[in-house]
Amino acid sequence: MASAFGILRIRRVQSLPEQAEELFVLCEPFVFNTHLFPISPQPYWSMLAMNFRGPFRIRADRNRPDPEIKHPYDAIVRVTRSLICGSDLHLYHGLVPDTRVGMTFGHEFTGVVEAVGSGVQKLKVGDHVLVPFNIACGTCPFCKQELYGNCHESNPEATAVGGFFGYAHIAGGYDGGQAEYVRVPYADVSPTVIPKGMDIEDAVMLTDVTPTGYQAAEQGGIQKGDTVVVFGAGPVGIMSARCAWLFGAGRVIIIDRLEYRLEFAKKYAYCEAYNFKEMDDPVLFLKKATDWYGADVCIDAVGCDATGSTLQNILGKKLLLEAGNATALHWAINSVKKGGIVSVIGVYGPPWNLVPMGSLMNKGITLRGNQASVKRLLPKLIDHVMSGRLNPKGLISHRIPLEEVPDAYHMFSAKRDNIIKPLLIPPRAYAA
Repeated sequence: MASAFGILRIRRVQSLPEQAEELFVLCEPFVFNTHLFPISPQPYWSMLAMNFRGPFRIRADRNRPDPEIKHPYDAIVRVTRSLICGSDLHLYHGLVPDTRVGMTFGHEFTGVVEAVGSGVQKLKVGDHVLVPFNIACGTCPFCKQELYGNCHESNPEATAVGGFFGYAHIAGGYDGGQAEYVRVPYADVSPTVIPKGMDIEDAVMLTDVTPTGYQAAEQGGIQKGDTVVVFGAGPVGIMSARCAWLFGAGRVIIIDRLEYRLEFAKKYAYCEAYNFKEMDDPVLFLKKATDWYGADVCIDAVGCDATGSTLQNILGKKLLLEAGNATALHWAINSVKKGGIVSVIGVYGPPWNLVPMGSLMNKGITLRGNQASVKRLLPKLIDHVMSGRLNPKGLISHRIPLEEVPDAYHMFSAKRDNIIKPLLIPPRAYAA
């Protein structure tokens, strides 16, 4: 903070009684008598972190103290890699309720364990871990069903979702991994030591985007030879299309509006790719492409930030009368065959959306959705990666210093520079 007298720095006065301790502003080069006012050698606010200041406004600054152990089952992790997710953009765009100013986003990260609580037994200082976005206790009824995205203990105020790193307070309000350090609760449950020989960029992609894409395909109940349509060629949609082949799909189609993403999807996911802006009616187009039956499985990998309907856009993104724009979900329900399955993996915030329930019921459609249970899926996905069947890091298009996180968000939101998946590298990523 600049002034006419020099640089203002905030430091904690350590010699006062606890009840009188406060932050003093010391003006340099004019310094107070340090015998009367001893000062700490380092600023109290020292950790670099992404700082949310409101919709479309973020910055990277030293706005947080280093996290501390608060519970015997906590660990402190020094972040080595983190990612920006499409669902972070929902927060950035102001579409998710109770996203508070000052919060640090980021639910996809790897890091080195720097400290552990007295109750942690499976991790030790120095372990390099991938940290699933789900914060799961491992003991509640839902965790015992391997529904780690619905943990009751990590977010007991909620009736649906469990706790997540770096999301709105509807997901527990935990600070996330777009920072130099993170406090990781229930450290013995989900954090997993990165297997020897696994690339760190593959590892960070196993914290959300890969399991989410895999679960999208899994929820579709794909049978051998099925036609699968994926709405959305973002990172999750592209991974969903790639994973559909693992379940035996005979044909995979992806729908989006951006040509560069469609071209990327064709090469990465080996699928057909079509631009809905070139169609009069995407539903009619897909009916024609499937002999008028409809697809066996449709996957909504877009969620509340969709485009394609003026009405939905006004109601959900301008007036906020519903939880964002549900156009992709409409197209999925109307494009799937009678008796087909719609898998919803795109994020929709509370409270509601306009959905064609008549089509859902009269067509006998099965609708499935949930947050990915990363811990449940990790053994399979690690095997797929180590055997070469999946190449998660191939989705990463940009590698950006954490200090430039505002530019990274703007680029990702505006779809500049053919961006697919941005990776953030904190300045302490390579510290000993």
